[in-house]
Amino acid sequence: MESSSKNDEPQNLPIFSKKNPNTAMTKKGVYVAISYMACAVLLVIFNKAALSSYSFPCANVITLFQMISSTLILYVLRRWKVISFTVQDSHTVATRTTDLVPFKRVLHCTPVALSYLLYMLVSMESIRGINVPMYTTLRRTTVFFTMMAEYFLARKKYSSYVVTCVGIIILGAFVAGARDLSFDYYSYTVVLISNITTAVYLACISSLGESSGLNSFGLMWCNGIICTPILLLWTAYSGDLDATMNFSYLYTTGFQAVIVLSCALAFLLNYSVFLNTTINSALTQTVCGNLKDLFTVGFGWLVFRGLPFDLLNIAGQCLSFLGSCLYAYCKLKGI
Repeated sequence: MESSSKNDEPQNLPIFSKKNPNTAMTKKGVYVAISYMACAVLLVIFNKAALSSYSFPCANVITLFQMISSTLILYVLRRWKVISFTVQDSHTVATRTTDLVPFKRVLHCTPVALSYLLYMLVSMESIRGINVPMYTTLRRTTVFFTMMAEYFLARKKYSSYVVTCVGIIILGAFVAGARDLSFDYYSYTVVLISNITTAVYLACISSLGESSGLNSFGLMWCNGIICTPILLLWTAYSGDLDATMNFSYLYTTGFQAVIVLSCALAFLLNYSVFLNTTINSALTQTVCGNLKDLFTVGFGWLVFRGLPFDLLNIAGQCLSFLGSCLYAYCKLKGI
């Protein structure tokens, strides 16, 4: 959905928890953290499989499927009183009314939803023409764009330690891509645009999300009911729905399984981010976001083998990963 500021998943919605980050992680917390990392890695892999391995031409349709499925799941869980959409009801959902989000709150979340839609569309397109390891590395530079957005929108300044960590991340991304034999200007440009849209989305969340009084599920619900009709009309107008109906692999079991798992993982990723941030802490979420990048790179190399072996690329990957870990450490220590 980064840690929110550095990761690519539309699922990394900030959760406004006041849990003490120094609390020891419980066994349940460990399971939740592992679940988040597993969902994040697998979602990238399945999206990559649909767009590249099956050459599915309509990334927007996958995003539409994910939004529809997430919205339906949220509706069912809310009607069954399993979850709540507001911060106040988060721990008493079993005794609360099944009323959904008031219309005024939905309107309040419109800027967040529209920035989320833009973020989702560009992020999905960004993974099409680039190998998974390089995608993960370039996406780590999102923290730079987020830092700039926070500076210009909120005049927020960071310490020299954090700035140095960000510099290491960006340096590693450039080193890794310096001799990328599969370099594609279009794909690299789309990834960088994706980083900018991520920063805009996080800035909107920061300025409007908390004041809405909604928790992660509530924000996901508003995103879904606002963005789904827009995206449905756009895919119909652009011909993506017709192209999907005529897609040669549409009725094959393998492709259908990839799409279903992608939709399920998109929802589970949002849910695991919510749990990881609530049960553990937002800082634990940041550390997990960096750790899962390592598994994404390794898994992408093994499954897709999209990147020729190159020592300079490996050095850049390691440097960028080191910078991400140092950034998470600075956030953890508050420096």
